[in-house]
Amino acid sequence: MQYTEIMVRYGELSTKGKNRRDFIGRLAGNVQKALRDYPDVKIHPKHDRLHIVLNGAPFKEIDQRLRLVFGIQTYSPSIRIPKTLPDIEQASLELMQATWKPGQTFKVNTKRSDHKFEYDTNQLNRLVGDYLFEHLDGLKAEMKHPDLVLRIEVRADAVYLSSELIKGAGGMPVGTAGKAMMMLSGGIDSPVASYLAMKRGVEIDMVHFFSPPYTTAKALAKAQELTGILAKYAGKINFIAVPFAEIQETIKEKLPEGYLMTIQRRMMLQLADRIRAMRGGLAIFNGESVGQVASQTLQSMAAINDVTTTPVIRPVATMDKTEIIRLAEEIGTFDLSIQPFEDCCTIFAPPRPKTKPRLEVARKLEAELDVEGLLQRAIDGIQITPIYPGQKFLDDQAQTDQNLL
Repeated sequence: MQYTEIMVRYGELSTKGKNRRDFIGRLAGNVQKALRDYPDVKIHPKHDRLHIVLNGAPFKEIDQRLRLVFGIQTYSPSIRIPKTLPDIEQASLELMQATWKPGQTFKVNTKRSDHKFEYDTNQLNRLVGDYLFEHLDGLKAEMKHPDLVLRIEVRADAVYLSSELIKGAGGMPVGTAGKAMMMLSGGIDSPVASYLAMKRGVEIDMVHFFSPPYTTAKALAKAQELTGILAKYAGKINFIAVPFAEIQETIKEKLPEGYLMTIQRRMMLQLADRIRAMRGGLAIFNGESVGQVASQTLQSMAAINDVTTTPVIRPVATMDKTEIIRLAEEIGTFDLSIQPFEDCCTIFAPPRPKTKPRLEVARKLEAELDVEGLLQRAIDGIQITPIYPGQKFLDDQAQTDQNLL
């Protein structure tokens, strides 16, 4: 049996009151982007459901795209039929013949938003159930924990039948919470933080610091490819590469070793904040987890955050490493994150960084630098690249390396 459309349920959007229309509109736009390769598919956002009319498009392929769209609680591949009892009974039988397996229990579950329809939910449950028992041998009903649920939704325009309830990605549609900058390294934590930010509706631009010749082109390609994995949840993410070598060289030359990491992080945060202001962002996100490394103690965070009043949000702050790794594996970033291409943070990491840096000392040391000149030259050198779902960069870099041999 060929499904005619997919019925999408909103979940958390149902609580948005007067803003609900805007949230639904954003979700519809995100679904449209996710399904852009299927021009015949039509999307119809309504108050309590979003309908995706397949027009012959393969459900299995659409399903793989839809699972990654934030803002969807559940969805069901459905068959649209006329609002007559014979049509409902016949279509229910055909759907059961296609999906029910001998030995499975079942029940009929009717919902009726059209209260003018001649049968109420209990009546339709009984009528369709009796019809199925008459035409299928071996059926057994189970009301509490059935193996299969035949869902009938009676709506104003038609009746919709389904036998699958697929869990969506949850969260809020990307873009409904505003825009922010994500400080993306090449490690495990910041891609997970990026995923969690998007799940709460935040549209993110990736800000990645690179330091050639100390960091390689493969390290940059790795961060871009991580962005391509995460773009599956957003449709597109802008990747902002920020040159950082001059700043790191200057700090290493002029400042004491113990404060190298603190001052580097302060400079990174100032750069991220300037880029945020340039691009209309409201906050800065990063992948810091409390106590994981020297720069992520509370004392270090306080000394680093001192450079901005912009909200700095840390989605993985209270997660332990095993939790972060598990989520990285689920979203498909872990294997790439552990590839051994060092980023600028690891290349210039001092052997004995301060875990409890003093704020007044950090300010004093930073004042010895030409902060404005260093920051402006870095801003002048940024490169912005739009990155789309699944886009590959490491393969391209490997081919470039091979051509140079």
